Amino acid sequence: MKVQVGPFEDVLVDYLHYLTVERGLSANTKHSYQQDLVQFFEYLMAEKYDNLASVDRFIIMTFLGQLEQKGKSRNTVIRMVSTLRKFFEFAQLNKLITSNPMEQVDSPKKAQHLPAVLTLEEVEALLQVPDIKTPLGLRNRTILEVMYATGLRVSELVNLRLDNLHLDLGLIQTVGKGDKERIVPIGDVAVKWLEDYLNNSRPLLGKQQDSHIIFLNDHGHQLTRQGVWKLIKQWVKQAGITKDVSPHTLRHSFATHILENGADLRIVQELLGHADISTTQIYTHISNKRLTEVYEKAHPRA
Repeated sequence: MKVQVGPFEDVLVDYLHYLTVERGLSANTKHSYQQDLVQFFEYLMAEKYDNLASVDRFIIMTFLGQLEQKGKSRNTVIRMVSTLRKFFEFAQLNKLITSNPMEQVDSPKKAQHLPAVLTLEEVEALLQVPDIKTPLGLRNRTILEVMYATGLRVSELVNLRLDNLHLDLGLIQTVGKGDKERIVPIGDVAVKWLEDYLNNSRPLLGKQQDSHIIFLNDHGHQLTRQGVWKLIKQWVKQAGITKDVSPHTLRHSFATHILENGADLRIVQELLGHADISTTQIYTHISNKRLTEVYEKAHPRA
């Protein structure tokens, strides 16, 4: 599909095709690259540049500087640098440019951002929100229980199929980023809620059901990522939680709580499906921050 970026349309389409066929990236990742590159190409057109060969380090640095002036976060700028680095490598490989201007552009240092984490009390308050006497309420409680028990990403949750469940073994099979499959343990409490939902709620959700998908909407079709996001926002408000909570917050809370209770960082890496342990290490910062907060509240001379 072409987008309106004038003289850069063809190269953008070729690059997106390359990301799909050669690199096998997911639709979400590819969409992120596309958004960044469209923004960059729109800047080039506004500045009257109409070909990649004319782009040098100065142009790129000016563009990145404008992003910062517009109030874009440090991490957004870092992502843009990464996108442009990969794109210009592709352009040079395909002889669209003779020299790569990104070779002279350094990546800004990543800002340390600690995601929001719920306390045990806040998790319990959130779990109590759905009305489990209704089919949708029972589904909603099960969603929360499964997310908190497993640390699944929302995309992994909504794509769960019935044949992914091995509840007699206390395990769930899931496919994460990069189509990497992993096995995740699920506790007895979440297993109980899943069985209750599958037996007593799911059969009542719609006449034309997506027969293999676990979590359905009230029309019997697969729940979407956006649908879960909206639901969680509603539940958070009803629970009286004032933190900025997203579906990912339950994943963060899962990882932080099991680390605080003695889990090894490598185990958490496996549970979360992180390819690199450096991604998992942010949770040690969260745990240390939490440790400091507890100390300051508990110690008489803190």
